[in-house]
Amino acid sequence: MTALQEVAVVGAGAAGLHAAEALRRAGYDGRLTLIGAEDEPPYDRPPLSKQLLDGQWQPEKLALRSPGALEELRLDLRLGTPAERLDRQARTVHLADGHRVRCQAVILATGVRPRRLPGAMTPLRAAKTPLPGAHVLRTLADALALREELRPGVRLLVVGGGLLGAEAAATAVGLGAEVTWLVSAAAPLAAVLGAETAALLTGLHRAHGVRIHRGAARAVLQRRGRAAGVRLADGSELAADAVLMAIGSEPATEWLAGSGVPLADGVACDANCAAGPGVWAAGDAASWPDPRTGRRRRLEQRTNAGEQALHAARNLLAGPDGARQAYAPVPYLWTDQYGLRVQAFGSPGGADRFELVDGSLADHRFAAACLREGRVTGAVGIGSARALRGLRTQVAAHAPWPPVTHTAEQTAAPLT
Repeated sequence: MTALQEVAVVGAGAAGLHAAEALRRAGYDGRLTLIGAEDEPPYDRPPLSKQLLDGQWQPEKLALRSPGALEELRLDLRLGTPAERLDRQARTVHLADGHRVRCQAVILATGVRPRRLPGAMTPLRAAKTPLPGAHVLRTLADALALREELRPGVRLLVVGGGLLGAEAAATAVGLGAEVTWLVSAAAPLAAVLGAETAALLTGLHRAHGVRIHRGAARAVLQRRGRAAGVRLADGSELAADAVLMAIGSEPATEWLAGSGVPLADGVACDANCAAGPGVWAAGDAASWPDPRTGRRRRLEQRTNAGEQALHAARNLLAGPDGARQAYAPVPYLWTDQYGLRVQAFGSPGGADRFELVDGSLADHRFAAACLREGRVTGAVGIGSARALRGLRTQVAAHAPWPPVTHTAEQTAAPLT
């Protein structure tokens, strides 16, 4: 790969940083440009809804690497300058500040953008700005703005029944806010963690004073120039002093329109994380075929961001004639709520059986296999990391349950 002298990584989050580090560790010595839309150097996002939001941590603690470590990577670091266009023919990334970055290869790691409800933006001359009191939680600036709202007695309405909404609700009620959690599903979190674990967490939310309301939000209400709650699909209204919209996200790939990069719920890669000659993708915005099912998948998970970035960088350096490896991760996620860390492998949601292998839900310490049609599709646990790790191999193999055990007679060598 001596001919490769210019590589750009677009996106300065976890995936982008890990890609840059992987390139350097693998021996790439050419020009390496890391492009980020935010002004901050690469930082970790999971603490935004927890330690940063509740004030335990200050922004500097979120930094993924020290200034010295970033310096050692010898990056051409372009922060606060979003990419606006990719010209594949000219091998150039056009930036919002008018500059252009030449690159023989590019790794796309631009992540996702949070969705907002109608009414959450307010016109300001020719542009639109967020309505005061109507929050999302994706960036450091988002978290700091929401943190300013959270004080004892403030009425916070959290819209969205996923992990982000659950974590923010738990953090806010811990700060003394009066929290209403608006969910559309009868069992919030069940699609992610499985029915049993979801029921445990929902019970904890109620026990800590979170009011759970089922309904579908249609628009943010506005009073005196700021958010005052939401209007529901049935025409009713929920009042609040501040609204957090945790209603999902969409890949930040609009800047690739017209570039020839295939887009299908993100950057449509092949099994090797390649999206065309010289173009690779990793992290929240990358979509690739699952080697087991053949269906495309896209993961918005912190662990996946690092693992996929490493994979994309290695395959990039392998060259067109090199030995590339298909990306086949075992998805892993965690969430911290009410002093408990829930960890999960694979896809616990949608299981038709829940098999405890350690502990009990009542004690808030357990590990369990999640089965679908007799096979292990996921595993979930709290405070039982060793037992949970023991299930990872079975999740990866989509193994039948119960596990096959070999007796001494079965494994002994035949007599001759």
